[in-house]
Amino acid sequence: MDNIILEMRGITKTFPGVKALDNVSFKVREGEIHALVGENGAGKSTLMKVLSGVYPAGTYEGEIHYDGEVRRFSTISNSEDIGIIIIHQELALVPLLSIAENIFLGNEIAKNGVIDWPATFARTQGLLEKVGLRDSPATRITDIGVGKQQLVEIAKALSKKVRLLILDEPTASLNETDSDALLTLLMEFRKQGMTSIIISHKLNEIRKVADQITILRDGGTVETLDCHGGDISEDRIIKGMVGRDMEDRYPPRDPKIGEVLLEVKNWNVFHQNHRDRQFLHDININVRAGEVVGIAGLMGAGRTETAMSVFGRSWGHKITGDVLMRGAAVDVSTIPKAIDAGLAYVTEDRKHLGLVLNSNILQNTTLANLAAVSSNGILDDHKEAEVASGYRTKLRIRSHSIYQEAVNLSGGNQQKVVLSKWLFTNPEVLILDEPTRGIDVGAKFEIYTIINQLASEGKGILMISSEMPELLGTCDRIYVMNEGRIVAELSREEASQESIMRAIMRSGEKH
Repeated sequence: MDNIILEMRGITKTFPGVKALDNVSFKVREGEIHALVGENGAGKSTLMKVLSGVYPAGTYEGEIHYDGEVRRFSTISNSEDIGIIIIHQELALVPLLSIAENIFLGNEIAKNGVIDWPATFARTQGLLEKVGLRDSPATRITDIGVGKQQLVEIAKALSKKVRLLILDEPTASLNETDSDALLTLLMEFRKQGMTSIIISHKLNEIRKVADQITILRDGGTVETLDCHGGDISEDRIIKGMVGRDMEDRYPPRDPKIGEVLLEVKNWNVFHQNHRDRQFLHDININVRAGEVVGIAGLMGAGRTETAMSVFGRSWGHKITGDVLMRGAAVDVSTIPKAIDAGLAYVTEDRKHLGLVLNSNILQNTTLANLAAVSSNGILDDHKEAEVASGYRTKLRIRSHSIYQEAVNLSGGNQQKVVLSKWLFTNPEVLILDEPTRGIDVGAKFEIYTIINQLASEGKGILMISSEMPELLGTCDRIYVMNEGRIVAELSREEASQESIMRAIMRSGEKH
């Protein structure tokens, strides 16, 4: 384990007005899992983009030593040619192509210049089995959720001759069961001699698999912890990341729960693409004023599909059932009507569905309620700037101004902009789908604080999360879903990871 496969020395990377990396150095031993942790904006992804050639030699200072040689990568293919494969946090798949086509795009299996489809599909099937994905190789990317798309990205990386695998938030889109399967796979790769660098905000996962943990803060190296030198606690890691102790992961709240705001009754939905297949069965849920209600379940249980079908019927087909607000039936058949009824939906996929990335904070904040910053159909620039500035201050969005493009914000600040956009519509019930996915512990605490504040103002919160500790730490009540059905409703006192999993397992035996 003393054989150093990678050493990055004195890496400094500057963008206009920002020093993203400041003299960062770290070493990775061959055959280990090395974790890279830090808050959003600490420089983790930037460092890996330097390593993989996304940021080519000459655009940064410092040296990369790999296999004992100084390396200067001009392109990603330069690093891939010697076995360094990176899976980025942002998915890079072609939606209308199949899983098999995506995995071997640019690396096709061919005979005499003609693609060998039987061999391609057979190889794809084997890769999908390795990552635990049961879908057919012929399935189009657009027909599977973001969690499964992440698994396709991992399968794509495995199709190449990889020696050093870099995973940037590989489990951010996965539930706990699928995350465990992936981590087990990484540990199996380690037994086979593969080296991995993993970037993750899920510290429990880091502690489970990592041999070494390097902590970055504000673009610099804080320290490297040896996980074999004793038990490294999450609190110890967090202190290095944020520069302070965090005694409580979830802010305290004293819930004051009022009348029922939202009721969804006898909600039945057929699949978006497979129109003869019923996907949601007799869903009945409610949310009260001042209440945070969670929806737990494994991937494919129907949580996101429930939220999207209720919010303007933006998912599904042949939808039946009733939606009531304060006891009165409301029309939610389109997104504008759902907004008018008092609903807002913060998507799990903020980069593609939540934000216009090349637009600035101001434009993203007012996008869902332009009428409120317009007069006679003409935008009031001054009023629009006032609104955006107000939410920037209220939600503590870290940016140089409201005119900074969303693409250049950290994940946590992007999420706050999405929240700003929907809060500006003044909803009575806010549906949050994976609200802290891919953001660090400090930013998570801020999001939880915002949720508590909204609940204290009398709004109802319906929160979907794949992280059970998050649901248990923030929710007053939890619905459990499995195979398109509500299979349990648990009070705060009844809810635990064991009771949630027990409900899922027992319902699976019935259906």
